[in-house]
Amino acid sequence: MLIASLSINALAQSSTASPAPAAVTATPATIAPNNVSTISELLQLMQSQSVSEMRATYNGNYGASLLFKPDSRTYYVALFQQKNFWRVVKATSDVQAKQVYKSFVSQTEKLAEVDIRRIKLEAEKAYTEQLIAAQENRLNALQNDLVVQQQQEQNVSLQQDHARQQAQLLSNKQQAARSELRGLQNRIRTLEAQQTVLDNNHFGEGKTSKK
Repeated sequence: MLIASLSINALAQSSTASPAPAAVTATPATIAPNNVSTISELLQLMQSQSVSEMRATYNGNYGASLLFKPDSRTYYVALFQQKNFWRVVKATSDVQAKQVYKSFVSQTEKLAEVDIRRIKLEAEKAYTEQLIAAQENRLNALQNDLVVQQQQEQNVSLQQDHARQQAQLLSNKQQAARSELRGLQNRIRTLEAQQTVLDNNHFGEGKTSKK
């Protein structure tokens, strides 16, 4: 857990770990001259697996851990950021160690509020950007649909005009054809009437000659 994950990072930091925020009164630089500090002591114990982690709390990038060295019945309470120690308190009292641990946990909660808020804001920003992208795609789609619709309406309007012109032309031709048909029918009736008159005259002449 913490021992395995912190040992590599913390060893690299040694006593020159990142300075603590203003809420923390001591920093490795002020308590660790000549690279000798409680932090380096704990790191050596962790490297040799001489301490056991009893409790650990994580809040965002910050964490607190309570470790115990059985052979000397010594407690180490560590405050860290991104798995790098910036403060370690050594205690021989179980009560004192728990009090310090609770204090460090409270500090991690306060310190993590900014990170948690940043994480939430980043998530909200990413989500908003997704919504914007989706709305832009929707807007582009509607604009494209409108362009296609307008073009189609223009095409339909032209087709309708052409169809009306064709219909008018056909109507004119139909009227002309009907007029021609009526003329032909009138001529036919006229000729049929003349034919009937001629037939009647011939029929009358035939009766006269028989007498």
